Amino acid sequence: MSSSGRSLIRRAAISVTAAGAVVATLATAAPAAQLSPAGPAPAPAAAAVLAAPDIPVANVKAHLSQLQSIATANSGNRAHGRPGYKASLDYIKAKLDAAGFTTTVQQFTSGGATGYNLIADWPGGDTDNVVFAGSHLDSVTAGPGINDNGSGSAAVLETALAVSRAGLQPTKHLRFGWWGAEELGMVGSRYYVNSLSTANRAKIDSYLNFDMIGSPNPGYFVYDDDTRLESVFKDFFATKGVPTEIETEGDGRSDHAPFKNVGVPVGGLFSGAETTKTAAQAQKWGGTSGQAFDRCYHRSCDTTTNVNDTALDRNSDAIAYAIWALSS
Repeated sequence: MSSSGRSLIRRAAISVTAAGAVVATLATAAPAAQLSPAGPAPAPAAAAVLAAPDIPVANVKAHLSQLQSIATANSGNRAHGRPGYKASLDYIKAKLDAAGFTTTVQQFTSGGATGYNLIADWPGGDTDNVVFAGSHLDSVTAGPGINDNGSGSAAVLETALAVSRAGLQPTKHLRFGWWGAEELGMVGSRYYVNSLSTANRAKIDSYLNFDMIGSPNPGYFVYDDDTRLESVFKDFFATKGVPTEIETEGDGRSDHAPFKNVGVPVGGLFSGAETTKTAAQAQKWGGTSGQAFDRCYHRSCDTTTNVNDTALDRNSDAIAYAIWALSS
């Protein structure tokens, strides 16, 4: 997640020039299966929610270990314009290509350096109704960015791979994105949104953003920008007996903002950054009151040891729940 003050300054200085292309429209969905003569099938949304998989947190952590190794081999970070960022993108792209996604790498320029967005489309579904999940892949230059935002990037990747493993045939079209240069003021996601025609923006049914979902002293925060999307996540956590709060710390500071600004319904999850956890929140969620949700926010200590496994697991499962529910 980008820092609010620094983002405003940087945005004024950033010059973004196009060097990429908009993702192509993919194939339409396969024909729906016939109903059994024995009786009516369950409602599509209900069936999809019941079928949503448990995302193995070990798999998500394995992706985080890879991102850590990439940062370690590249001056300790995965920042825009640095080799660690491109290596991170190449790692995720290879996983998606092998799983049957159609991937597109979109280029842009910021601060004199080339940046990259990665877009992955799952074949099928109604391309006039796109369910889109995304996260930023870049770190700050100070550290490897494993919670911010390896956590969101790895969970979105593993959810996409779960779609492939399940052979999911959603009613709506599924798209996943990993954004560059978020830490410079949502540059990559803004470039992507600005490159879309008005008609293509209107085809996005929902954009779900996941930026920092494994904070070491976690909270469970749900975006309240769209009531329908907010309810999906709140319903999931209610089934787990986990109380949630409305997300306010990251308003306008992550990649949902460019989508929201052009009228796309947005939602998402967040586990907290530099804000201090209150005593009431510690009583509700555990952890340590009087301490930041993430003491290593934008620091060199944002490594694989800076992640709470329980929060990462719950939020990863919530992503899958939302994808299955919203795309049915």
